[in-house]
Amino acid sequence: MATLLPPPKRQKVYHGVPEPEKEPPKPTPHIVVQFVSEDNGEPLAPAVNLPANVSREGLEALVNKLNTKDDEPVPFAFHIALPADATKEGAPTRITITKSIEDDVLSHPSQAFSPEDVFVVHCSPQAVFRVRPATRCSSTLSGHTSPILCASFSPTGNFLATGSGDCNARLWNLDTETPSHVLSGHKGWVLCVEWEAMERKLATGGHDGHVRLWDPKTGKPLGDALKGHSKWVTSLAWEPIHINPTAPRLASSSKDGTVRVWNTATRRLEYTLGSHTQSVNVVRWGGGGFNGKGTLYTASSDCTVKVWDAASGRLLHTLKDHAHWVTTLTLNTDFVLRTGPFDHIGKKPVSDEDAQAKALERYNNIVSSNGELLITGSDDHTLFLWSLFPSHTSNSEQSAAAAERGGKLKPVARLTGHQRQVSHVAFSPDGRWAASAAWDNSVRVWDGRTGKFVATLRGHVGAVYRLAWSADSRMLVSASKDSTLKIWDLKKYKLKTDLPGHTDEVYCVDFVADKVVSGGRDRTVKIWKY
Repeated sequence: MATLLPPPKRQKVYHGVPEPEKEPPKPTPHIVVQFVSEDNGEPLAPAVNLPANVSREGLEALVNKLNTKDDEPVPFAFHIALPADATKEGAPTRITITKSIEDDVLSHPSQAFSPEDVFVVHCSPQAVFRVRPATRCSSTLSGHTSPILCASFSPTGNFLATGSGDCNARLWNLDTETPSHVLSGHKGWVLCVEWEAMERKLATGGHDGHVRLWDPKTGKPLGDALKGHSKWVTSLAWEPIHINPTAPRLASSSKDGTVRVWNTATRRLEYTLGSHTQSVNVVRWGGGGFNGKGTLYTASSDCTVKVWDAASGRLLHTLKDHAHWVTTLTLNTDFVLRTGPFDHIGKKPVSDEDAQAKALERYNNIVSSNGELLITGSDDHTLFLWSLFPSHTSNSEQSAAAAERGGKLKPVARLTGHQRQVSHVAFSPDGRWAASAAWDNSVRVWDGRTGKFVATLRGHVGAVYRLAWSADSRMLVSASKDSTLKIWDLKKYKLKTDLPGHTDEVYCVDFVADKVVSGGRDRTVKIWKY
């Protein structure tokens, strides 16, 4: 039998008209691109001429090929700064390249660029690991009988501690996501919980003015309360591991206007810092710049920020630029000080000396280019960026400039734009970004080195209380009065995931590895995962 041929294909007809010819692809212009380092603005390679439609991954491969300094390929983020005349009030001041220069820059609505321009692309190296964004609530832990006021993961993320208005702190087992210990002893609300960076001890501060130390493995108190404050404890800070690995001291700030530094081995008071005239709202224990011996930073309701030498308790600087209570402060080294010797590889230090060396290496890594930077936020709606300790740089010109800057006590930048009181400010783990939350329902992102405004993150419909960064500095999570958490994508400056679930205001949030914890007025602790 002869093979039957299929009938001839019917020609497609569009309303009686034959199919129009496909448009030829538009020719891609060739452009000149200059890659510069975001750290110091120096060119990474000579300017190159390439097609505008080269993808972001292609640009990354190209930079790694041209940049001969690093042996291993490094992931990069690319952005182009918008010219001052093309930026609208409150709009982002830079264009992040997510697809290609053609898609993101040449077709940007501002029309600020043409193919004839030389494109200066800022390259910032990213973390070599990636944190997955939390998308679901993996468990809701009840147990506290009053609102949860503070929550903190331990440096390795193995433990979680929460403090509440029911006078108890609680430890939670994160493998099974169940309660492990109740830490009872305070006679007032537990206002702050702080982990020692080696995870050996946990400190809690209460409304009763007492500071208590706990053993996280057994949940037992380590001795009696450390008494001395006449009003409630507002915040706690441990001495960095790279300065004192065996028995780090603990600083506690209080509503009574003093900061007390305790020796945790002998449980004695070492000294009291008492020159603030009103409540001390925050205390931070920094390293004090490259090879520093430790510095205490205190922010107070007397509108000043004071900087102390931690070894002797001597006052070094008083910063008086704010016009209202100073309620929050952050260091660009916060993350490495908090996590001490533990990095993303998860290797445990063998001894205290090993831990000290590891912690010092991580600390110096951050401060070697920019020194230890400080951002303070206040109820006067503004923030200030300070550089008090010049960085240790090999370049003599930079050192001279840094020394000049270290001599003056003027802020590097004033960060304005919030319409209401600033509630929280936090540096990203790599120190490249800072984010501030305020009572005007917005979060603002700033350049962590210059203090320049980058973008506003809008989406919350209530005051934003707290912020936490992911360890790779690619994501930011915010907790708000509107009962939601929101994870923000810092490539597009848009909302990445919305995490509703709490039934009332969310007071605290923390982000470690790919887990987020939150607690609030509804008396439940929620753990969010990828």
